[in-house]
Amino acid sequence: MEKVLTVEESRKRKKRRDFFRKFTAYILLSFIGISMILPFLWMVSTSLKEPEMVFIQVKPWWRNWIPQKIVWTNYIRAWKAVPFGRFYINSIIVAVCVTVGVVFTSSFSAYAFSRLNFPGRDKLFFAYIATMMIPGSVIIIPQFALIRIFGWLDTYRALIIPAMFTAFGTFLLRQFFMTLPKDLEDAAKIDGCGYLGIYWRIVLPLSKPALATLATLTFIGNWNSFMWPLLVTNKTELRTLPIGLEYFNSQYTTEWSLLMAGSLMVLLPVIILYVFNQRFFVEGVKLTGIKG
Repeated sequence: MEKVLTVEESRKRKKRRDFFRKFTAYILLSFIGISMILPFLWMVSTSLKEPEMVFIQVKPWWRNWIPQKIVWTNYIRAWKAVPFGRFYINSIIVAVCVTVGVVFTSSFSAYAFSRLNFPGRDKLFFAYIATMMIPGSVIIIPQFALIRIFGWLDTYRALIIPAMFTAFGTFLLRQFFMTLPKDLEDAAKIDGCGYLGIYWRIVLPLSKPALATLATLTFIGNWNSFMWPLLVTNKTELRTLPIGLEYFNSQYTTEWSLLMAGSLMVLLPVIILYVFNQRFFVEGVKLTGIKG
């Protein structure tokens, strides 16, 4: 005969089940978080070690992660070993210009595809989105040929202009624009606001979370871009940071401590950008909750 549980016992059992579920989830997420942060910790540790101590194993095992002698001069040596200042300026110019261009072109085209009615709109949009299925390695040679015909090799134009147009950004913003209430647009039209006014005064201010997400993804993608800058630039004065890190790899050896110090300096702007844009992501979650 089954025992009949009281209301209080049922609540206690439910609390215990919820506790164990949360505890298991926290343990799993903590394990995943630690496994993801370990490479970063190894990078920091290696950047502060003496070159000859990078791969030396000591006991106990955890002491391998702590430098026996902290060498802060690795960062100074890494900065002076290659023209890091020039590489930084080039990367900032390219990443910022491409990000601004992508946000402008993607938001403009997304507004047209989501708010304007014209013949063949949906077919044109799907044809544009279909270009996302083409591998980048397939179109890189035609792009390089066009850049050479235009005479843009070894110029900032080759690094910036081809990357300013992306189907992914258009798709991302179009999907967000379609969730905006049309009542605001109708009210603006009654007040005499045109399409450009609606785009600038209503659509863009309400789309800050989506714009911040696209800007962050675009900046990180171009900041870490390696293959395209390597193809279209030959002058050291136009090289970007990912290519500059390859200067620490020689034919026979790799200066790991300097490479890790340089990698951390390359990573710093990305961390700053993420911290700055995080509040926009939080704002987007709040807006979503309010719309419910």
